[in-house]
Amino acid sequence: MEIVSAIVYQLTRNLSIKEIKEGGFDTYFVDHTTGLYPQAASGMPFSAATFQSTGDPITDLTEDLAAEQKARLTYDNILRLADDPDVRDPIKFLREREIVHFQRFGEGLRMVQDGLDAKNFYAFNPSFDK
Repeated sequence: MEIVSAIVYQLTRNLSIKEIKEGGFDTYFVDHTTGLYPQAASGMPFSAATFQSTGDPITDLTEDLAAEQKARLTYDNILRLADDPDVRDPIKFLREREIVHFQRFGEGLRMVQDGLDAKNFYAFNPSFDK
């Protein structure tokens, strides 16, 4: 998130009032000027409530896999819209990082699943029920 925030700052720090209005940035500007306020493109502010944790490794790793794919998709969409290399290059790096994270979480999920009793695969929480 820090890299994306830095990119947003670089793109907005020298905007004129006219550019702010023409770019549809005026409602954001009213609340935050050009300060960084993490939020989705829809305007939904970032919240720690987006982090899901159940204590069940299968559930939590599946949630992690989904989060990495959602982030990768967001970066894909930014790359479809952006043509500035100063924006595209760090976004490409972040996209690659999401792919690696997805692969590592997938490996972790396979390790957990390999350690379970095949007859009881999803019937219990392996970190709690012995």
